[in-house]
Amino acid sequence: MLIIAFFMLDLFPKEKIILPLPDAVFEFYPNFFNKEEADLLFDKLMNETPWQQDDITIFGKKIAQPRLTCLFGNEGKPYSYSGLTMQPHPWNPTMMFIKEKVDKISKQNFTTVLANLYRNEKDSNGWHADNEKELGRNAIIASVSFGEERKFQLKHNTISEAKINLNLNHGSLLLMKEGSQIHYKHQIPKATQLKNARINLTFRTIL
Repeated sequence: MLIIAFFMLDLFPKEKIILPLPDAVFEFYPNFFNKEEADLLFDKLMNETPWQQDDITIFGKKIAQPRLTCLFGNEGKPYSYSGLTMQPHPWNPTMMFIKEKVDKISKQNFTTVLANLYRNEKDSNGWHADNEKELGRNAIIASVSFGEERKFQLKHNTISEAKINLNLNHGSLLLMKEGSQIHYKHQIPKATQLKNARINLTFRTIL
């Protein structure tokens, strides 16, 4: 198993790290936002976002999502997953500021962002791919993290050796590009140690 842990992250300002995985492109920017920017954005996102907890359907059973969420995006573009359809809130200045920076580095024009609030170590997100039909065949996802560092796991669908644990730190950006949602699944597991709140923004394009 390949395990990547990043320490002394301020040694790598804006550096792009390519994850050594086959069949897809993963780019990691550990200091996409510096600490001052990330601290401010975390506070604004925490206080400005109308967080909600929805039920999802897993293996035919409805359960409460183990995290809070909120959808922002272009008017008229809902997003559906796990039996849930979310209607987007309009972009606010904070989300637009983040989106413009993400769009520029990724060379995308994302239409939608799903915001996730992991309140503590018990909140999680199980194994999945962002491969809903409205995202198209080969979706590109940009994942921005603020707050508590959490472990992010990737595994290839057919190559058992192709898997990575990646620590997503405060202010980081992970671009999951071509092949990532076709050949891989990812998750944020529950943590065994106490964790403070983490906000994750996953930008995507609804066709």
